[in-house]
Amino acid sequence: MSGARILVVDDQEDIREMARLVLVDAGFDVVTAPSGEDALRLARGTAFDLVLLDINMPGLDGWSTLKLLRADDATEDLPVAMFSVKSEVRDKMTSLQDGAVDFIAKPFPVDELVRRVSRIVETHPRGNRRSPSASSR
Repeated sequence: MSGARILVVDDQEDIREMARLVLVDAGFDVVTAPSGEDALRLARGTAFDLVLLDINMPGLDGWSTLKLLRADDATEDLPVAMFSVKSEVRDKMTSLQDGAVDFIAKPFPVDELVRRVSRIVETHPRGNRRSPSASSR
């Protein structure tokens, strides 16, 4: 889905930039954030179609960020895909049980990233695309 807005959250700048370049080249509108705290602020203030969320981050890790997104009326239906070098079955299960729609193991081939992001955006449309701030009125 060309033009879908994706939030890429990772504490490693090179990963954020690589994902941004690949997804922009595939036609997505991409915003990046270096932390869970920044991701929450951005997700509450901007309508995104998907969040790609790293698990291992200092401060607010990916799982905690995911739980806070799910607990907020403005972001509870926002599709989140976890991506991490952690690729144990239990990490994948925890992510999915906590409300993620997918788990993408790093490192990932760029064509796989584009394919999976496209699939998620197509199968989890945010039809309401409501302004997150509108839901808090």
